[in-house]
Amino acid sequence: MIEEMTRLGLTVAVAESLTGGLLVAELIRIPGASQVVRGGVVAYATDLKSSLLGVDSAILSERGPVDPEVAIQMAQGARRRLGKEPDAASWGVSTTGVAGPGPQDGHAAGTVFVGFATDNGAFSRRLQLQGGRDTVRQQTVAAAIQLMLETLQQH
Repeated sequence: MIEEMTRLGLTVAVAESLTGGLLVAELIRIPGASQVVRGGVVAYATDLKSSLLGVDSAILSERGPVDPEVAIQMAQGARRRLGKEPDAASWGVSTTGVAGPGPQDGHAAGTVFVGFATDNGAFSRRLQLQGGRDTVRQQTVAAAIQLMLETLQQH
């Protein structure tokens, strides 16, 4: 994936909550990642999603951080904040959700949203994952990478 993104001149910026840096770590594990990966923000605390990534604080207050729109805004914020001036990164990818072991804000453990943003728009994908905390986090990283691979196939 990194090789294909390099060939296409694409860059990615990551905003993570429940994965706590695992997604960016997985991406930079691959040689040549420095040509593609702009960086990552771990905004684990809810207020940082607003202050660092520009997520609408009203949405965070009303719905909490486990929300499809929050995932979208996190991905958009990562693109803007971690792009190379004056441009945004090609892609923004985000993770937010409940790793467990218990529920949070009325959401069951394993409820996850992966956000994705490009110049052509943004969306989020809801996941309902099973397993313990580490498994949910690892499955979230795998789902985010799968989403990136699917997007590459469309190029």
